[in-house]
Amino acid sequence: QVQLVESGGGLVQAGGSLRLSCVASGRTFSSYAMGWFRQAPGKEREFVTAISRRGGSTYYADSVKGRFTISRDNAKDTVYLQMNPPKPEDTAVYYCAADLVTYAGARNTHEYAYWGQGTQVTVSS
Repeated sequence: QVQLVESGGGLVQAGGSLRLSCVASGRTFSSYAMGWFRQAPGKEREFVTAISRRGGSTYYADSVKGRFTISRDNAKDTVYLQMNPPKPEDTAVYYCAADLVTYAGARNTHEYAYWGQGTQVTVSS
């Protein structure tokens, strides 16, 4: 079992910056890959970014490439999502998720076994 708790969401102006955190517990954090997804009202949950077990490989959706950065600190059991700069179309609930099977880079929700409760990000124009 893996428990995930996100934090850091809130209201941010377009062009600003925001960092989300996700703290994991329950299994050795460095033994599984992590991902971030988001879901806007009326839309399906979509892939944002993913990182390999030790952080050496990262993957991004085209919509956030060059603006978002995923990182992890295995000593703190934490994965981060740096949004810099966010845009109004990034407004959504953001979820971190644990991938216990693949090396990294999974882009489908069914490939992730555990999910956090989500944190709301609202980007104002």
